[in-house]
Amino acid sequence: MISIKNEQEIEKMRVAGKIAYDLLMSLKDIIKPGITTKEIDKYAYDFIVSRDATPAFLDYEGYPASTCISINDMVVHGIPDNTKIKEGDIVSVDTGAIYKGYYSDTAYTYIVGKVDKKTEALVENTRKALYEGISKVKAGVSLNEVCSAIGKVGRENGYGIFEVLTGHGVGTTLHEDPYVPNLSNHESEGIILKSGMTLAIEPMFSLGTKEVWLLPDEWGIITQDGSMAAHFEHTVLVTDDGYEILTGE
Repeated sequence: MISIKNEQEIEKMRVAGKIAYDLLMSLKDIIKPGITTKEIDKYAYDFIVSRDATPAFLDYEGYPASTCISINDMVVHGIPDNTKIKEGDIVSVDTGAIYKGYYSDTAYTYIVGKVDKKTEALVENTRKALYEGISKVKAGVSLNEVCSAIGKVGRENGYGIFEVLTGHGVGTTLHEDPYVPNLSNHESEGIILKSGMTLAIEPMFSLGTKEVWLLPDEWGIITQDGSMAAHFEHTVLVTDDGYEILTGE
């Protein structure tokens, strides 16, 4: 059952979304060579609570931090620790806020210093795929149009598209129905978007394989071939005439 939010609920999600968006934008000045992922996470925690909100990830199913920070070949769910960011890393930060019981979920991949052209293009095209998918969002449209638009960018560039990792609904919990895969699929064809639905759309691509390993900490997920991976995400509201990005401008 896919939930439909009313205007009061949507307004709370707007606030939660703005907090998470402002955090990710502020990290552009924070993520530098030498900073540890634990220090980034502490900054994120302080930022969210200073806005009278709660970190959405902290203690979610036992997760121990306010952010997932995934570097280079780590796709998602990297637990912050004493790892130092280095020149040439790409760093994905996935985070969210809870405001008066309503969640936001968003991610951004940062390029630290200079990287090779293939890696730079991967980050740019993963971000492009996010907005290509969002551009299809509108009441009355099949969810699969969103999934297909994301997957098209990945296929055209020869990227690995992770089938085991998807976007999802979001609202009163961090993960709600429906799943939002990053490529065309049969299940999504039968889901018609309705005004008031809220979706976390999140393309994740690699320069190589679509296959992943789960780390022994049972959170971190890395590419099996060690190839670079990028991740972008927005929480998006479906409207009658299109969409509203709740974690953006």
